[in-house]
Amino acid sequence: MQTSPDRHEYPAHWEADVVLRDGGTARIRPITVDDADRLVSFYEQVSDESKYYRFFAPYPRLSAKDVHRFTHHDFVDRVGLAATVGGEFIATVRYDRIGADGTPASAPADEAEVAFLVQDAHQGRGVASALLEHIGAVARERGIRRFAAEVLPANTKMIKVFTDAGYTQKRSFEDGVVRLEFDLEPTDRSLAVQYAREHRAEARSVQRLLAPGSVAVVGTGRTPGGVGRSVLGNIRDAGYTGRLYAVNKALPEDQKELDGVPAHRSVRDIDGPVDLAVVAVPAEYVPEVVTECGEHGVQGLVVVSAGYAESGIEGRERQRALVRHARTYGMRIIGPNAFGIINTSPRVRLNASLAPEVPRPGRIGLFAQSGAIGIALLSRLHRRGGGVTGVTGVSTFVSSGNRADVSGNDVLQYWYEDPDTDVVLMYLESIGNPRKFTRLARRTAAAKPLVVVQGARHGAAPQGHAVRATRLPHATVSALLRQAGVIRVDTITELVDAGLLLDRQPLPAGPRVAILGNSESLGLLTYDACLAEGLRPHPPQDLTTAASAADFHAALTRALADDRCDAVVVTAIPAVGEGSVGDAALAQALRSASAAAPAKPVLVVHVELGGLAEALSAAASTAPQAASDKPQQNAPSPMAAAEHVPAAEAPEDAHLIPAYPAAERAVRALGQAVTYAQWRRDAADPGRVPEYDDIQEKGAAALIGGLLARGQGLTLGTDATCDLLGHYGVQVHRALPAPTPDAAAEAARDLGYPVALKATAPHLRHRADLGGVRLDLADEDQLRRSYAELTDLFGSPEELRPVVQRMAPRGVDVVVRAVIDPAAGAVLSFGLAGAASQLLGDTAHRLIPVTDREASSLVRSIRTAPLLFGWRGSAPADTRALEELLLRVSRLVDDHPEVVAVTLEPVVVASHGLSVLGASVRLAPPPARDDLGPRTLPAY
Repeated sequence: MQTSPDRHEYPAHWEADVVLRDGGTARIRPITVDDADRLVSFYEQVSDESKYYRFFAPYPRLSAKDVHRFTHHDFVDRVGLAATVGGEFIATVRYDRIGADGTPASAPADEAEVAFLVQDAHQGRGVASALLEHIGAVARERGIRRFAAEVLPANTKMIKVFTDAGYTQKRSFEDGVVRLEFDLEPTDRSLAVQYAREHRAEARSVQRLLAPGSVAVVGTGRTPGGVGRSVLGNIRDAGYTGRLYAVNKALPEDQKELDGVPAHRSVRDIDGPVDLAVVAVPAEYVPEVVTECGEHGVQGLVVVSAGYAESGIEGRERQRALVRHARTYGMRIIGPNAFGIINTSPRVRLNASLAPEVPRPGRIGLFAQSGAIGIALLSRLHRRGGGVTGVTGVSTFVSSGNRADVSGNDVLQYWYEDPDTDVVLMYLESIGNPRKFTRLARRTAAAKPLVVVQGARHGAAPQGHAVRATRLPHATVSALLRQAGVIRVDTITELVDAGLLLDRQPLPAGPRVAILGNSESLGLLTYDACLAEGLRPHPPQDLTTAASAADFHAALTRALADDRCDAVVVTAIPAVGEGSVGDAALAQALRSASAAAPAKPVLVVHVELGGLAEALSAAASTAPQAASDKPQQNAPSPMAAAEHVPAAEAPEDAHLIPAYPAAERAVRALGQAVTYAQWRRDAADPGRVPEYDDIQEKGAAALIGGLLARGQGLTLGTDATCDLLGHYGVQVHRALPAPTPDAAAEAARDLGYPVALKATAPHLRHRADLGGVRLDLADEDQLRRSYAELTDLFGSPEELRPVVQRMAPRGVDVVVRAVIDPAAGAVLSFGLAGAASQLLGDTAHRLIPVTDREASSLVRSIRTAPLLFGWRGSAPADTRALEELLLRVSRLVDDHPEVVAVTLEPVVVASHGLSVLGASVRLAPPPARDDLGPRTLPAY
């Protein structure tokens, strides 16, 4: 927030790019004195009806006084914002602070009148809703808590903007005018409305890129070869259903066609709309192309050109300029340095990528930030021999390159409701907004599986990616993703393995696994792998190498009918000899038995078994298909031959069984599916954030405000820490300083024996193993002897910094931490004190606010949790009290974003109750914008 000396300075942090309802973008910024001509031009394009609704009377033109008033603001009591496209105004909003009598006022008055005006050509795009979010955030920053608006009853569109926003409001009618008053404090409903609008807008913006009605490839070389010419050929050969154009400014003026595609020297020369432009010109010529596309009304760009942030500092600046330039015209960008996009829908058939062949249509959405990894994923998903199979293909594919604009978050918004996508696979090298990603991932995972592998886990993000820094280690980020329902895997092989299972098999109801097959050894390997993944396998059933297809069918049928079984793993090795089972016969037997019990997943582990994998996925070949105007028929597979139907004519809902070349890979995929299925069940009842009657939120806010008034950021002293935590019902055992033996004895008398004597020097703090702590000192003699021992061992009291503390009941020592990360948001962490968390990293994490169910799972999710539950006959700790402590710390940080770090160490959890023996709190001014702020695209 700006202070009074700079109240008239231009607030650049209010500038933002937003995605509108139709998927286009606009820029929102403060109105300044330099905007007079823009304002007049804008007003001239507004209809007389809209002007009447704004001023309640005919108002054909703005006077010089009006223009001055609407362009001169102090950015505190009078603020105006404009939404712009192409540098021109398309809508404006302003507020004027008023007092109780309705006249202009200054702070501490906390009410303002607000008014909008939207150009008629842009009404219905959600411009006013976006402006309301941003002017509301500005008003809150300036100490305004309530808006008032007067609207004519006939202006139903504007009334709807206000009433649909979700704020708490009052409505009255007087003198022929509707008066609306509403508080600006975000509510659950206003946030839900905001997120819903964000989802619709961003999903629509991606949909416009993936399903364009017309495409222009800019930079198609005059001779065969080259990136642009290759992309043009790929789009044409895929059988794209829309209009396709080739663009190259070096083409002869009389050349009207290139490779059978209409050709033009400029996008401006194209007669008709262009929805998507694929830009494949050298980086220095891209700005000219962007201008041409923007002026022609192109909706989005796929920039395959390189030479941007991946090339260094100069390229990074070029990338920033590219994004700013494109957004000026309301266009979104995939790239730069992108591999391209693919949409296999028969309604689109778009291959605007460097992939020469189109993957077969399927139900998997695939996102890769790396083009090379994208190629590898497409290849693995559709490879037939020697690898896993059993998937029908992909629905859409996006390789974002440097992801300067469109990111994985945007594509998740699209896939969430895409009826053609059942499973989402993502390869991420960076997560630009982890807080938003986890929010979107949680929502997506509740509807369809989301599998993620993250590259660059142990180093910086790729040079081309502009991301906010995070202080959280990768393990913590991974834990937060799992909390959001993301299936986290470590390699692209595991990514494909999990995708194959989730695409065509149901989720398991539990961890109980039946194992059957014709190899005892392979069955035992599978059994061990299940135990390693935390599953509950039944003893393997060995059918012997003489087993026939009928034997497999009967055994699988029995296993699937067993109520004690949640999933089945079938192991199969080649059989040699007369009467041995063939690939097609075995596949038919397994698919037939599985189809009769479709509620349980079935996986196959095969060892060098020729055509079995292909036969199991016989509904359709998964190899890339040669593109043509007509889909090609594939040769019948062994399984199809057995069924006497062509493979391409198998039913859409055929029960495909994924096959894996190793037991460990199959079981790992199954274990991930079991964990995800359990998360889905838990997500149906996530719990609640409890209310505690003794929490003093207002008192804590007043204390925080007074403390922050002393400085921009500070670590609280002992008294302030105890006072603040006490407002939230967290009582800290006070430690009294003991600079001398006499001071120690006096402190002990004040606290009451028995006491503990501790050295708090940094190298000895929380290190009881070094001997810097003396416990259960029952009287003054013991205290003085212990004091002398510590000083003899470790040095003078000035070096030791000894303190005296009342003894707490014995129990299990734990650590509770909360931190606000600039990228991920507020995170609550928990682990046992000492080596368990420090050396072994046995710490669990949850996003704040934490519900009661999440607090319970947090306590139980560390590997050393048995120590809290009576391990080896010890007394169980009071985990209810521990969970309550976690919830109270979560509430403190969630209620007060100024609390940026809390550490409680150690916390001794006894059989009844707990004791907080050490605590530290750090405060800092809250960020100007957080996840509760208005919708905005990442700044460039």
